Amino acid sequence: MSNKVKFLAITIFLLLLICGCTSPPDTARVTQVIDGDTITIEGGYRVRYIGIDTPEVYPQVEAFGVEAWQANRELVEGKRVRLERDVSETDRYGRLLRYVYVDDILVNAELVWLGLARAKAYPPDTKYQNYLEKMEAEARKASRGIWAK
Repeated sequence: MSNKVKFLAITIFLLLLICGCTSPPDTARVTQVIDGDTITIEGGYRVRYIGIDTPEVYPQVEAFGVEAWQANRELVEGKRVRLERDVSETDRYGRLLRYVYVDDILVNAELVWLGLARAKAYPPDTKYQNYLEKMEAEARKASRGIWAK
């Protein structure tokens, strides 16, 4: 390979990195758990779970916010996860919108089933919304987490 070709290949690669034209990964290791429904993965990408809403831990701690964050940590922290996109790539804050899996567990649904998240539709990203709502109904019926009496 000539020096000109090598230089051109390196230049194109660097331009892709600088402009952010590289695609986010389909699998990655979780480097940080921000809260119950947001994580950071390798490459510095922030990922927001699709179809759910957990109680907040910032700026003010809401009821079950810490429990949702801890459950999310137990499920994904330091682990390799599979990321599934629905329709939208990112939200208005630049976070990737994804369904997140550890092995065969859909983490989004697991948090809802545990009663630590509400199923919340954010159209057009609604591929699993019926399933998430079913998990919420089960959590409500069992009085788990935020649905405790």
